[in-house]
Amino acid sequence: MPKTYTHHFDTPTFKGSITVNTGLYINGKWVDPVEGGTVDVIDPANGKVITPVSIGTGKDIDIAVSAARQAFKTTWGLHASGAERGRLMNKLADLLEKHRAELCALEALNVGKTYAAADAFDLPGVIRTIRYYAGWADKIHGKTIETTENKMAYTRHEPYGVVGCIIPWNFPLLMASWKLGPSLSTGNAIVLKPSEMTPLTMLKVAELIHEAGFPPGVVNIINGLGGTAGAAIASHPKIDKVAFTGSTLTGRKILKASSETNLKVVTLELGGKSPTIIFDDADLDQTLKWASVGIFANMGQSCVAASRIFVQEGIYDKFLSHFTQLVQHLTANTGSPFDPKTQHGPQISQTQFDRVMGFIHSGKKEGAKIAIGGERHGNEGYFIQPTVFTGANPKMSIMQDEIFGPVCSVVKFKTEEEVLEVANDVAYGLGANVFTENTSRAIRVAHALEAGSIWVNCAQATEMNVPFGGYKQSGTGRELGQYALDTYTQVKAVHINIGQKL
Repeated sequence: MPKTYTHHFDTPTFKGSITVNTGLYINGKWVDPVEGGTVDVIDPANGKVITPVSIGTGKDIDIAVSAARQAFKTTWGLHASGAERGRLMNKLADLLEKHRAELCALEALNVGKTYAAADAFDLPGVIRTIRYYAGWADKIHGKTIETTENKMAYTRHEPYGVVGCIIPWNFPLLMASWKLGPSLSTGNAIVLKPSEMTPLTMLKVAELIHEAGFPPGVVNIINGLGGTAGAAIASHPKIDKVAFTGSTLTGRKILKASSETNLKVVTLELGGKSPTIIFDDADLDQTLKWASVGIFANMGQSCVAASRIFVQEGIYDKFLSHFTQLVQHLTANTGSPFDPKTQHGPQISQTQFDRVMGFIHSGKKEGAKIAIGGERHGNEGYFIQPTVFTGANPKMSIMQDEIFGPVCSVVKFKTEEEVLEVANDVAYGLGANVFTENTSRAIRVAHALEAGSIWVNCAQATEMNVPFGGYKQSGTGRELGQYALDTYTQVKAVHINIGQKL
């Protein structure tokens, strides 16, 4: 029988016990994996095991897909009205709100982000997303199209069927909501794989999905490794669509695998190398704060992390001086995710810690200079000091590759034309931030940047009703907003002859 794990919290920000099922949630039941097996979930703040959880393989994915397809054909899909889908989604949002503190605590424990950040950003975003798409559930419709007096035509926007969702470890619950929301709203059934490193919040949410009353098989949660369970989702002939958030390398593998079976529809939200562009006329006080958020939020573990900060020469020295002071403050407030004073937590794993430190060593070896940071913080866990490079040139690895950690380069520029050329000279195009008080320049630069999201005088400020996605190697398709509905539905045209005779 599947096991449960109970974690006892006695922290300044959360006190109490939380029990989580550690099995697989398939067809409305908690089950053991067919082939057995577990993986340890690690606390990134100290490197110790939190609990083992079950991991599924392709055999479990097969069972989950069968359950999802049966639910789609009988109790969900076109058989559950939009009003009913919306009702269940709003019930889920109510339960997420009720258990918000517990979910924040699990997210802080498992991911290493601060409890305060989870409470201020992650959980509100999750709840808003589910409610937003609950509101869309009874508004999915097509058009009547005029042809001739002897014929009518109309379109239907129908769900694909079974959607496979593969979720990353940096925002486990938020990224899941970005896929659950439009999938459920449009009537698809779901097989979802959380990251094996951060499954705890999604396992807790599976309990809430059950409590909300979703029919069995509509949502199935399969813990598992990317190379087994994830690969099985990507290649499964009876999964109609895959929605993936993660690295560009893995995205390529998913796209290839999906094309070799049933040519399933794939949306990919992949890596980024976002620029922050700061002009001389920017509001320096606000720009400093936003630029810090742009790179150091979630310890730099964000696909839109702005690790390239371009500052116009007139304010470069002043910006760098004040920015390093902000970084000093972050470093001084690095520690336990449950300490109210903490503003900077650990990287997710030893592997990620080593990867980020590798980029820091690479930057130094290639000739860039460290203005502040660059070292491990403390003696346990996976903490890295927020790090700022100067003297980097555009071809260095730290300027071209996604670091996914608290590392940035501050670079001086002269003209708008110059900075645009360098800002666009990367393989990615997910996001960009522009700081200026000149409205014409802001719009002109926003239009010239090759990225899917441009934030003017702010950073990483996503909204649930505004589309999100990338240019170039940052992905395909869009999440959030009405645009996401299009990626979870297929259009059927119906032609009706009402008088034409041959």
